[in-house]
Amino acid sequence: MFSRTFLPATAEAGLPMAAVSRHMHVMRRCVEPDDGAVLVSRCTRPDRPLGREYLMVLTYKRLVVTQETRVLRQMRLHLNTELRHLGNVVWHPDQRLGAVEFAATAIDGVRERFLIKVAQPKQVWHLDALLSHVFKPKTPLTQRSVTMEPPRLVSPLGAY
Repeated sequence: MFSRTFLPATAEAGLPMAAVSRHMHVMRRCVEPDDGAVLVSRCTRPDRPLGREYLMVLTYKRLVVTQETRVLRQMRLHLNTELRHLGNVVWHPDQRLGAVEFAATAIDGVRERFLIKVAQPKQVWHLDALLSHVFKPKTPLTQRSVTMEPPRLVSPLGAY
């Protein structure tokens, strides 16, 4: 599943195959074969605007972020975590900048922030939809109706 979904996701992001193939061996070690890739994108750290680029891969179960060293072009794993171990996941689409800022707290308590830039403004909303699909799963109608009911008040007269 991962092999079938990873390459189309990289093509959708417009990433060159040479760069993707360098990261592929690290990704295969981190992601289970039956997990599908939802998003593959280059990203930067907003707190380091002139810093290096990272490659982010989001699947239905994991978030993996790798970085390529400048001199030897070796792959370095920056973040590898299951989605259930992420806390306080937020993202802010900004159509003016053509980017989405993504932030999450890892299990070790470190707050990770990434800026994902896209080529066209309409891709910002597509990226927002992908993140919503993974991090805000829809609840079935039966669960929504139970949680949407107003609380029932008990009469104080009936309590005695």
